[in-house]
Amino acid sequence: MTVLPLIEAFDTVVLAHGDFPTHPAAVQALRCAKRIVCCDGAIADLLHAGLEPEYLVGDLDSISPGHRARFADRIFHLAEQESNDLTKAVRLCFAKGLNSITILGATGKREDHTLGNMALLAEYVDGGNVQMVTDYGVLNAVAQSTVFESFGGQQVSLFRMSEEASVTLEGLKYPLQRSPLQHLWMGTLNEALGSTFTVKLEMGKLVVFREHRPL
Repeated sequence: MTVLPLIEAFDTVVLAHGDFPTHPAAVQALRCAKRIVCCDGAIADLLHAGLEPEYLVGDLDSISPGHRARFADRIFHLAEQESNDLTKAVRLCFAKGLNSITILGATGKREDHTLGNMALLAEYVDGGNVQMVTDYGVLNAVAQSTVFESFGGQQVSLFRMSEEASVTLEGLKYPLQRSPLQHLWMGTLNEALGSTFTVKLEMGKLVVFREHRPL
């Protein structure tokens, strides 16, 4: 198994309308992106940071008439309400062959949006390599056994995203052996012991949170 880095340097960033990134690792991911796909509600924050989107995606209920006119040539108006703007943006990326994505701004402001966006990572895992970077850490969805880069004392949490999960953990303070993680909270508040830890997943999907290195 290859080792999943703490944060991968992906060319494509999808910016959602949660808390705008302030942690250096999240800001670097935004500043170094080759392209930014912006959910419509986040456009004002992106422009305030001195950046512009390559694509602007959403149902356009959170965008000013001025911004709508300014970016008319790069707007993808997706009015359907079966999915949120983040999912619309990620699907647009996949449709354009952009399958390695860093999601920013997907947490904060409202807890229901935060939980929903974290859970959606498990929906994206079959489409490409998608990571979510926040001001506190990075989240990855996995559907197979994976080795994660870590550091001693790093705080780690796992969230079961399917009923059939069977999880073995190695390299964490609290190991597990073929645990079903019957409740959402059962894999939270663990701690890495060294430079890597292993999640052996026999079935199901997980979302794994790793905190950033200390500044």
